Amino acid sequence: MSVGSGVHPRGEVTPQLKRPAGRKLLQNAPSLGFQNLLDVKETHTRYRGWLVRRVCCVLFVCSRKVDAGPAGDRLLRICSTDRVKRVLTPPSSVKECVEDTPGILTLTEAFQSPTLIRLVGWLLLRVFSLMFCSVQVNLTQMSALHRAKDLNIPLVYVYVRQGAVDQALISLTLLCHNLKVPYSVYPSRVHNRWMRVILQKLGIIFLPDHAATEQEAETHSLYSPVMTSLVGELLKSGESLSVGVCEETGRGGQWLARVRQAVAEGIVPDVSMVPVGISYDCPPSCQSTCLQPGMLSVLRFMLSLLSADERGGVRIHFAQAFSLKEMCDSGKCHVDRRRPLQDLLLPAVLHNRRNTIFGQKDVSWLLPPTFLPELSHSERQLSIALTLHLIHSVTSSMAVMSTSIVSCLLLHKHRGGVRVSVLCRDLCWLLEEVLFRHCDVGFGGSVLSVVFHALSVLRPHLLMAAAPPSGEPLVTARPDPHTLLTLGRHSQLLTHVFITEAVGACAVSALLCEVAGCGGGEMEFDVALGQEELTEKSLQLTHLLPAGYIPPCQTAHSFALDAVDSMIRCGILIMEERDAPVCDFWKRQGVFSWTASDDPELSSDSECEEQDTRSYKLSQPSQCPELLSFLCRLLSVQLRALCWAIESLDLLPFPLTEAACVTQLHAHLRSRAQLDKVHYESSSIKLVRMALRTLTDFGVLMEDRLSEAVYLEISPIFLQAENKHKLFQFVSQFLYG
Repeated sequence: MSVGSGVHPRGEVTPQLKRPAGRKLLQNAPSLGFQNLLDVKETHTRYRGWLVRRVCCVLFVCSRKVDAGPAGDRLLRICSTDRVKRVLTPPSSVKECVEDTPGILTLTEAFQSPTLIRLVGWLLLRVFSLMFCSVQVNLTQMSALHRAKDLNIPLVYVYVRQGAVDQALISLTLLCHNLKVPYSVYPSRVHNRWMRVILQKLGIIFLPDHAATEQEAETHSLYSPVMTSLVGELLKSGESLSVGVCEETGRGGQWLARVRQAVAEGIVPDVSMVPVGISYDCPPSCQSTCLQPGMLSVLRFMLSLLSADERGGVRIHFAQAFSLKEMCDSGKCHVDRRRPLQDLLLPAVLHNRRNTIFGQKDVSWLLPPTFLPELSHSERQLSIALTLHLIHSVTSSMAVMSTSIVSCLLLHKHRGGVRVSVLCRDLCWLLEEVLFRHCDVGFGGSVLSVVFHALSVLRPHLLMAAAPPSGEPLVTARPDPHTLLTLGRHSQLLTHVFITEAVGACAVSALLCEVAGCGGGEMEFDVALGQEELTEKSLQLTHLLPAGYIPPCQTAHSFALDAVDSMIRCGILIMEERDAPVCDFWKRQGVFSWTASDDPELSSDSECEEQDTRSYKLSQPSQCPELLSFLCRLLSVQLRALCWAIESLDLLPFPLTEAACVTQLHAHLRSRAQLDKVHYESSSIKLVRMALRTLTDFGVLMEDRLSEAVYLEISPIFLQAENKHKLFQFVSQFLYG
């Protein structure tokens, strides 16, 4: 990455925002081993000449190697497996099974047609040229994938679901680099007959007609064994797979469990897992209309592409492939004894008992018992640990884009507006902090060009004016819900980058309010904060975090300790100087003759042998440090959504199904944001799902199966207004501002 360190003086910034095109910005920056997939030239072909320059894209795609073939007798082999035979009763022929089942066995007929793959690859290059200014990939990572392919071990690409084009970007990248195009799991129904045929010839596995969601499909007695056998057959034949996992619900983890089953049963000796991080300049939710059925929606999508003034870029990061068998057998993907969230935090909320918060949070909802019921408890827990590991690996490998940094600054640091020169200065500061944490960035160029590129992409969501007397541009976000939701989606990745510091900052803020005895406005910061109290607050907040934020191989208590230490590294806290206790003086003089044990579990009867408790003070006690407030605001988006969800429980007509609960809770959060008139970013549907999951894990909502459907209702404990108020106070203590 090449980013200039100097910021233009205020007089050199013109009031009219001249947008540098994304391609020009990338042309001026050094490649540094990256390649733009959309920049296909005649040099990528074996031919030269005037005509070649005009059809070079066609020649390039036609020269790609595609190892594909028909499905053959795959359906017969799947129906011959023991797990499928057990549900196909009485025994019948394959043709009868296909006719009797609701389209489930026909899903196994997916295969890859080389001609169709090349044709669609060419179309994707043309469409993505309209959607994005660039699709950047690291050539070193592609070389590593070629080496992994030479081991003759199937590759499974895992990504976090963001939009409808995630799978297409991965498949196009692999096609352009002569790597095997994977079979892809598309968790949606396709009603159009011709579209189903085309997608099946591209190796797409979609949901059956009778199921609207993955959860509904998994409840069918035939779907799960057929899909498990299909995964085994694909991996056995050497095919690659592409699996997307939903960060807030864990959907998609059942496919990882099926891959794990294939290795455990010896169908394949091993599988290489490849986490794939995809970062967008533009939120992919705006691009999802391209796959909606109907010719009218396709025409609208194409018109929106042609009328777009500025197109953002994409950075695709293929992380280091790892052996699934080695990870599971070596114990690296270990499973600790986990406890439900209500056992960890409910006593602390209702009874202020602090000894119950230590432990690991149970996340069994990532693979509920209705998914793959034949799995044993140990295999299920191992699959859950694998899903957690991959979600965190994918999120950690995602590059931070320029729009993410600018959106984060506008949303959490300069909400009232900022001059461009100040925005350039803060971008340099935040960029250094991101790189210091070993995170990749997906942009390059001078500081001013990077800022103007991000502002041009975000221009529909910004208000700009010339600030007197110099006429320097003043930038602020539009105060409307769509704008703040968009900026919130952009800046979400920064929350993952600074999650340790954000947890520590919220713990410091909560303890300051508790010690000072006030909850906002003018606060006194010249107080001492104990290390044990800070760790306790950090641990409580850590349990409230969604899955994927904490490294899977790190305990919650260790993460809380790191959060406290990060406040010292950031310069927010400094150790308080105090006189040494008499006990320490006697120990240094050798008065006491006991021998300290190396075992931390053993304790002495003497209080002098206990570890000294440290205390800290803010480095700037006269006023709240600016960095502290910025870090606290990173988590305030999620915490505020959870607080609003708790307030809205009385307005919901329980019992409700999970889908109905999400819909109605989302409506209440949008209404609450309209009353708040400021924090619209806390009313997104993703945050609603995360809040609902937290409330279910907390025991606030109980699951009850009625008429073959799962309903949610408030538990008797939280029907009492007092307990509900305690829960609200517990969560809101970490909410800054």
